[in-house]
Amino acid sequence: MRICLYGAGAIGGNFAARLAEAGNEVSVVARGAHLAAIQAKGLTLLSGDRKIVAKVKASDRPADLGPQDVVISTLKACSLADLAAGIAPLLGKDTPVVFAQNGIPWWYGRGLAADRPPAPDLPRLDPGGALLKAIGWERTMGGVITTSNHVIEPGVVHNISPDRNTLWVGEIDDSQSSRLAALRQTLVAAGIASPATTDIRYDIWHKLMANLTGSSICLILGQPIPIQKTPIVNALSRRAHAEALAVAAAHGIVLDDSPEQRYGTKRVYPDHRPSLLQDYELGRPMEIEAIVRAPLAFGRSAGVATPTLDAIEALSVSLAESKGLYAS
Repeated sequence: MRICLYGAGAIGGNFAARLAEAGNEVSVVARGAHLAAIQAKGLTLLSGDRKIVAKVKASDRPADLGPQDVVISTLKACSLADLAAGIAPLLGKDTPVVFAQNGIPWWYGRGLAADRPPAPDLPRLDPGGALLKAIGWERTMGGVITTSNHVIEPGVVHNISPDRNTLWVGEIDDSQSSRLAALRQTLVAAGIASPATTDIRYDIWHKLMANLTGSSICLILGQPIPIQKTPIVNALSRRAHAEALAVAAAHGIVLDDSPEQRYGTKRVYPDHRPSLLQDYELGRPMEIEAIVRAPLAFGRSAGVATPTLDAIEALSVSLAESKGLYAS
């Protein structure tokens, strides 16, 4: 399969190396020193005791890569304008585009089941409708990632969760298409778990719980996963989690999750700095809109009170704006 990873940083690099090793024709859209290293020496993935050095076609100009069988975007939500502007040369007649990102995706309100309330209007997730114009509904697919990675030097990705590399994929109307089945099969053959799902929005909200009620607090405190270590912080996260579950339920997503499951003493978290905190510390644009603000728009549209999450929103937005990493 001809597969392009649009955004070959930590997560995209992990998946690209695995897919290339499995025999797929893989290309990546990257830039800067990371791109130069991939072009010169290949893409290196370190995962547990494994080392994969993958030869992939790499460019910062999608026109150099040509039409693909599938494009997987691992860009953060705040960087998708770049994809909208550049993706056209990668699209063949039927090329689907998987948006594998954190938070609420730009396409969420399209294809909703009839028994679910409509989503709130979220124009800031696709300013000017650029993504819709460039890609269209028919090509769009959803994706949810569970994996932990770092780019430790240009061209080299360290996968710190060798037993946890998952990409859930789904059609935005939850239909079970042949292209979806083929993509799942390709991912699994490359050692990337891709469980069957009939409700991609469930998976989106399940992943969102960790970011909205955990990663945001790590950002505010400037610490990696402090939630179990400090009882008062643990209590804060549990209150936030209960509110987030209520918001999801009001929109038809009843999660098999609870504050105790998520933040109980039996659960062990790695000493990992989540992406929100990494971006803040490194001065990179932050996913405040998709991870923090859009979920609260769902709560307000459903009339669900979220006092804890409102405070988290105010602090997260203030921190990001103070460094010019987000504009409300």
